[in-house]
Amino acid sequence: MISADTLEQIKRRTDLVALIGEAVRLTRRGRSWVGLCPFHKEKSPSFHVTPERGRFHCFGCNEGGNAFDFVMKTEGLSFPEAARRLAERAGVVIEESGTHEDRSREAAQRRARDDLFSVMHVAAVYFEKMLQEHPDARVARDELEKRRLVAEAPTDRIATALSAFRLGYAPAGWDGLAQYLREQGVSPALGEQVGLLAPRKTGAGHYDRFRNRLMFAVLDLQGRVVAFSGRILPDPQTGLVDKETGKYVNSPETPIYRKGETVFGLFQARQGIRQVGEAVIVEGNFDVVSLHARGVDHVVAPLGTAFTPEQAQLIKRFAPTVTLLFDGDAAGQKAVRRAQDAIKRAGLVGKAATLPPGKDPDDLARERGADGVRAVLRQARGLLEHLIQATLDESFAQKGVEERAQRLKEVAALLAAEDDPAVRGMAKRFVDTIVGELAMADPELGMVDAKTFGALERQVHAALRAPEAPTRDAPRPPRDLRVEAALGALLDFPELLDDDDVAPRLAALDGDAVLVVAALQAASRDALDVEALLAEVPPQLHDAVARRLDAPRHVELEPAKLELLANLEKIRVRQLTIDIRDGQREAAKQQAAGDDDAALELLRELSARAKQKRGIAT
Repeated sequence: MISADTLEQIKRRTDLVALIGEAVRLTRRGRSWVGLCPFHKEKSPSFHVTPERGRFHCFGCNEGGNAFDFVMKTEGLSFPEAARRLAERAGVVIEESGTHEDRSREAAQRRARDDLFSVMHVAAVYFEKMLQEHPDARVARDELEKRRLVAEAPTDRIATALSAFRLGYAPAGWDGLAQYLREQGVSPALGEQVGLLAPRKTGAGHYDRFRNRLMFAVLDLQGRVVAFSGRILPDPQTGLVDKETGKYVNSPETPIYRKGETVFGLFQARQGIRQVGEAVIVEGNFDVVSLHARGVDHVVAPLGTAFTPEQAQLIKRFAPTVTLLFDGDAAGQKAVRRAQDAIKRAGLVGKAATLPPGKDPDDLARERGADGVRAVLRQARGLLEHLIQATLDESFAQKGVEERAQRLKEVAALLAAEDDPAVRGMAKRFVDTIVGELAMADPELGMVDAKTFGALERQVHAALRAPEAPTRDAPRPPRDLRVEAALGALLDFPELLDDDDVAPRLAALDGDAVLVVAALQAASRDALDVEALLAEVPPQLHDAVARRLDAPRHVELEPAKLELLANLEKIRVRQLTIDIRDGQREAAKQQAAGDDDAALELLRELSARAKQKRGIAT
């Protein structure tokens, strides 16, 4: 575990403006720097960086935090990974907490993993080199040409995509990579550990796992090669394709690769996904590369598996919405159904787009370009609607009674599984619309199959009975803008807490505002400790305080002091007004009860308060 002292040193040495400025064009504005948010698409800058506080905040999408948070959010790293990245950048030597044995063990594990990453990088370089130099690589280049993935210039979109995905070629020989690794001083045991080599069944030595294949490198969120996926190619000599082997050979799971926890293309797509606020999920490697090469750069794919909850959680780091762009055949629809559970469990908003019949995303991109792909994506429906539409499609009328009944059960089950009553209600209306369209398209079906439609209606209503609608949260109290303004001035300049004009007037504050002032006093004894302050702020004020800390409004102390004093005075006068009004009611009650002396004493006190309100000395 990284020690607290090391983390503090990393924070002190990290120039937040320089760090964020590598990804965002920033312009100075007062005490902050502003730019277009890297986490969502916007035309006017609402992204603020406040270096003196070590914080950033976007007032458009509400993303915010410190240097560690920025690296975690933009690169999809865990906290320890982000800390190590920043430590290396700032020249800080990581000090580990824990026992000497723990530190030694963790260091050895990191070195072992680094060795595996190094082997995969060497292999990627080899495959890339073979694609350019090996005489048999023409079969790989022919495949790319067939898919119109041939660059016309070294820096065009296609060239950039082929480089970003590190496409390469694995020659047909049995030990080309094994020999290359030996020349680079890499142990065959390491090559075997990462799934590049396999031991010979007879005799000593190893042979290449990938042979005569177009190679796609699989990268993790730090851009490191963790696996490969190799697509079958025609034999360089005969031109025939070996039907006995699978279309793709993929790396086995290793200490640095778990296929159900890795998303193909996420490293390359992460910024595009952030900007659009959505990830498009396709099924194949070529689909991903083809769409990226044509300018649709927020596309990813699962790695030869059904879409998993772990993959959904990874994508959620970058966007709240996913759109499935799977093949329109029965297998594609089955994949949509399997993906629905993972999407719901991750808390993502799920949609599905329908491809033209007989087309996959690669076909669509080649034939219609980026605009054609985007047009299909714009027609995407919510997952529930998409699945209902696919179940009650035009073929429904041509099916037998048993098939129709089965499809109606599937629709009812889809509705019953939806736990949001609002979504279920909208889906039910969508079902009604589809049923109406089916009946209009075939009037005889509407007459002859009335029982079937009636069964659907009953099943839908049964599915909609539960669960009950969620209870509404209690209404929040109205915001007090005077208190927010006063606290904001203090947050901009905590030194005002010790100002002789301010200190005695802070008594006007009450409730949660007093807790914020106390937390601010504790967190700003030497220099303001933002994390310590936020940890003590009441939950209902946490977001407002964090926003003001991340983007101070006052550049100079004197205007902040004037605003603070003016609002403290308004708060004081307002409270006196409330006290006087309540006192008058109490005096009236005492007079009605015949206690004139008590009423007279209370009225004298109210008179003194009224003079105090008007600023008259008593």
